[in-house]
Amino acid sequence: MKSLMRKSAWCCVALLASLLVPSAQADAGDTALTNLISLVSQRLALAEPIAHWKWANHRPITDTAREQALLSDVDKRARRAGVDPAFAHAFFADQIDASSQIQKALFDSWRTGSSPTGPAPDLASVLRPQLDRLTPQLIAGLARVQSLRTEPDCPMRVAQSLANWKSLTRYDSLRTDALTEALQHVCESGGVGGTA
Repeated sequence: MKSLMRKSAWCCVALLASLLVPSAQADAGDTALTNLISLVSQRLALAEPIAHWKWANHRPITDTAREQALLSDVDKRARRAGVDPAFAHAFFADQIDASSQIQKALFDSWRTGSSPTGPAPDLASVLRPQLDRLTPQLIAGLARVQSLRTEPDCPMRVAQSLANWKSLTRYDSLRTDALTEALQHVCESGGVGGTA
């Protein structure tokens, strides 16, 4: 029930965000961008409990074997979904980098301040299954925005969708840079707003 309510809330936020895009630019592509940003932010929200688990279990932030397995799986899934595998690979590498950025900031904070309290959700049975459920949704999101990648206004449309998303969700400062990092390869011409 909670999962259904969360999904409904995300859909409502995504719908509201798409309505805030100026009408001259609003189209299905902008809705697709907003939906992709929603999925990316859901994935990034898992970085804190993952960091908590790694901290509590004295594990490093980077898990190269797991990351390579994910990228290999993404390449296969992208081909099946009609998404350019290089695009999907770069996008998911950005997701890994953005999540690591959040986890490193949390580790630094915990080293100099107080450690996280309470039990951490289990990585294998709770957190990774959530990540795994998001992967095909993100690939479907990439399929919906793939045609926008080469448009000259793509970076500005991503920037506008991102600004709307941050405004609607009051996105926290710890994750805001990571969210921008996670969207760096949505457009072929560069990062969010045209800055690589």
